[in-house]
Amino acid sequence: MDKSYRRLIKYEPWLHAIFWMATLFLQAVKFVETGYTMGAAHCFVELGFNLIPAYTLYFFILPKVPKNKIAWSIIVMLTLNLIAFLYADNFFHLKPIYKEWTVVLTILIRHISICLFFFALYSIKKLYKQQKEIETISTKEQQAQLRLLKGQINPHFLFNTLNTIYASALEKDGKTADLILKLSDSFRYILHEGQKNKVLLSSEMRLLKDYINLQKERLADKVMVHWEEEIDDYDKEIPPLLLISFIENAFKYSSTLVGTSHLIHIKLVLDNDDFTFYCENSFRDLTNEEMDVTWKESGIGIQNTKKRLELLFPNSHELKINAENFRFTVDLKIKL
Repeated sequence: MDKSYRRLIKYEPWLHAIFWMATLFLQAVKFVETGYTMGAAHCFVELGFNLIPAYTLYFFILPKVPKNKIAWSIIVMLTLNLIAFLYADNFFHLKPIYKEWTVVLTILIRHISICLFFFALYSIKKLYKQQKEIETISTKEQQAQLRLLKGQINPHFLFNTLNTIYASALEKDGKTADLILKLSDSFRYILHEGQKNKVLLSSEMRLLKDYINLQKERLADKVMVHWEEEIDDYDKEIPPLLLISFIENAFKYSSTLVGTSHLIHIKLVLDNDDFTFYCENSFRDLTNEEMDVTWKESGIGIQNTKKRLELLFPNSHELKINAENFRFTVDLKIKL
């Protein structure tokens, strides 16, 4: 829409020129057919009285006159223009033409036809402009909503990571310092890269790997992560923090299972512009009492990610989430 509007504005002067050239040509054809000879002065007078109603309507009446007064303004303008034209035109005729009502009607119809063309042109421009304004407002609202959703994910992700480190500190684990260092990298990413509309896929993957390492440190042999990547362009761009909620959810359910070595399978594939993210983990339904405090609100992340996907890729993504046979799978496909 924006491109079409710019093209219309760019070529509008040519549209006006072609219209008036066509008007003069049709007049010339009419005079040739009737054998009437019109001098240059007469021709310019007639052209002037065609221009007056057209541009009075286009530049003054339609944009500035209140809607409830436009119809009357057009009637008054056409009437005054017709009277002035008949008076001026009489200087080029041996007898007054206003006494021949068919001639007067023909002139009036010509003026109305010209005004209809400029009314149509103005309406098309106004429609394009209104649509452009609607799209601009819609884009701003969408960006504000995305910032809000991303802003909810950022502190939520950090809150869960801090809880992981807190649990490690309570156990007097010697790896706490290393976990804090990894957390600082996550902070840096969120404060800088996380505020951008898009980041390199390699940067987003590094964040995911850092988070996975944090959770593996905490859960020890409780989980086993199988990571696969088939990326043909690590410099491809992707919205930041788009995938972290799905991985967070996988750890949420795996951490509550009895036993060890619960598999979390994560696979990322990029083939040209086709990006696929797949995550699979074991799970069981949890009551609120059974859930670790670290994961109490992790569902917020997935819901926000769904909304972000709808806003960012409205017609170019497919998200399938299944929870059956004690397996939880996320299969996301995006056209980047």
